[in-house]
Amino acid sequence: MNLPPRVKLVEVGPRDGLQNEKGQVPTAIKIELVHRLQEAGLSEIEVTSFVSPKWVPQMADNAQVMAGIVRKAGVRYSVLTPNLQGFEAALNSRPDEIVVFGAASEAFSQKNINCSIAQSIERFAPVVQAARAAGIYVRGAMSCALGCPYEGEVAPERVGYLAGLMKGIGVQHVGVADTIGVGTPRKVQGAIEATLKHFAIDDVSGHFHDTYGQALANTLVSLQLGVWQFDTSIAGLGGCPYAKGATGNVATEDVVYLLHGMGIETGIDLDRLVDAGKFISEFLQRKPGSRAAMALLNRRTP
Repeated sequence: MNLPPRVKLVEVGPRDGLQNEKGQVPTAIKIELVHRLQEAGLSEIEVTSFVSPKWVPQMADNAQVMAGIVRKAGVRYSVLTPNLQGFEAALNSRPDEIVVFGAASEAFSQKNINCSIAQSIERFAPVVQAARAAGIYVRGAMSCALGCPYEGEVAPERVGYLAGLMKGIGVQHVGVADTIGVGTPRKVQGAIEATLKHFAIDDVSGHFHDTYGQALANTLVSLQLGVWQFDTSIAGLGGCPYAKGATGNVATEDVVYLLHGMGIETGIDLDRLVDAGKFISEFLQRKPGSRAAMALLNRRTP
């Protein structure tokens, strides 16, 4: 296997994970989670989302969370900005990177943001332009790249179409996202190969939810294709409000255990990572959604 010697993980738990929680998570808990994640060695953390609190009440304290973080050298802090208003609000928080998103499924785009794929990209164009003018890196998330709760199968050509549109407006990096966790390795291969027609391998990442238990297999096939960047979520936090039964993003602890077991460097301390997952899981009053974390925690018990 021709595997990358090092992998970068983008921790999305504080944003993509917590935004689906019904009960409000206090600002102090969110800040503490970010601190624990960076102390565990994560070098890129998606902290919050600058969206209307009417749509995502959990992210209403976005500015307070960003202001409360004690920033660590070498760590990049990113935020989701779905429109120009959100980007302008985010600017005061000094993000290192912003994230815009589009769906590879027309039906999902209509249900999620009430517009077509092409219209969604038109909306993001001024956001991307403003961010790049301000020297802020722009990452794009391509949701439903491997399947849609409304359309079912999503062809690789649709993923390539979206990647091309994102490249056209100046997005610098894209993530192939299995938003509802239905993807399998061959589907992942098709989606990544379609994306590579528009972006270099260093500008492509994987974002795999684990609804059907396929996320680690999908991560492995991506590694074999040369992908070395992945979004993961501490303790497997998250889900998708538009897809009944969809679970969270693949657990960071599980991916780190996999990578370390294959001799791939991450710069992450797995024990500290497990502690971070335990911290947020205890607050949420449930066990971590990570098999590796549960196994390691059980080993600690006398």
